[in-house]
Amino acid sequence: MEHPEQVPQTDRATLAGLGESRLLEEVFAAYGGLPGGGVLVGPGDDTAYLRVPSGAVLATTDTVVRGRDWRDEWSTGEDVGVKVVTQNLADLAAMGGRGTGLLVTLVAPQDLPVDWVRDLLAGTAWAATRAGVPVVGGDLSSAGAQEVVVSVTALGELGEGVARPVLRSGARAGDVLAVSGPLGRSGAGLLLLRRGVAPGRDGQEAGLLDHHRRPTTDLEQGPVAARAGARSMIDVSDGLVRDADRVARASGVRVRLDPGPLDRLAGLLQPALAPADARAQVLAGGEEHELLATFPPRTGPPDGWTVLGQVVPSQADDEPPAGVWLEGRRLDPRTGGWDHFGG
Repeated sequence: MEHPEQVPQTDRATLAGLGESRLLEEVFAAYGGLPGGGVLVGPGDDTAYLRVPSGAVLATTDTVVRGRDWRDEWSTGEDVGVKVVTQNLADLAAMGGRGTGLLVTLVAPQDLPVDWVRDLLAGTAWAATRAGVPVVGGDLSSAGAQEVVVSVTALGELGEGVARPVLRSGARAGDVLAVSGPLGRSGAGLLLLRRGVAPGRDGQEAGLLDHHRRPTTDLEQGPVAARAGARSMIDVSDGLVRDADRVARASGVRVRLDPGPLDRLAGLLQPALAPADARAQVLAGGEEHELLATFPPRTGPPDGWTVLGQVVPSQADDEPPAGVWLEGRRLDPRTGGWDHFGG
């Protein structure tokens, strides 16, 4: 008997031609072989059923919107899938956690090309496999013309040997501030794209463009930092100054950045960017997803991390009472980084 949604092959180039049931078959096929020893019931039922050995669950969610978080002329569906998975798992890592399951939701118009969706599935599956985390379910919904929204919810638990989550509010005067990897690559890539540098370039520019379109990071550094005694931690999703300011405000302290490490990080973005632009991206470039943490001075950060500065007490005349300082002046987080409603 003919499938009720079966249509001529020439009509299957869009979601309207493929139909929901056929699309779900492709979704289940894309995610069915992903790792996941704790998955008792996976995609295909009303809900997933997971084993959580620790008895506690970490949960976070992120959403990306076409035209706001990516542009089709710059990014493929695969790029979008890698980006949205990475940013969710980085949030878990920033608590000292690791992922145990992902829920992926797509909201799209009927005329969205099926090939774009297949690319999205490939990107999310690649990033999930890289992290060793299964996709356990999600949702599909239709949208108006040109509206494409991808959302991922990540479930997780604390990493092995991590007794409690690392919060933003734990920084103490005397701590050293450190980052798990380079900064400014994604912001530099976005700046180059806005200047007309097209994807497909070679060399340094290619690496910067790729990191903006599909950022990846070492997610194991979250549990590593927690085991090393990190007292506060956050992933750099909205820029160094904006995210360090969040730690400072939550902890009631000053974060004092050292210019030397910032200049060395900025040097990694040159000559693709001029020195001033490179410095600006290190301070304000978002979607980096490296981890920013504070550590007791007696232990310091793990090997491979870069010390960026120190945590010092707030001064009586500070207004607001906590923030980020560089070379004697307070940096305003509103002048850099990303704000979903402020730009």
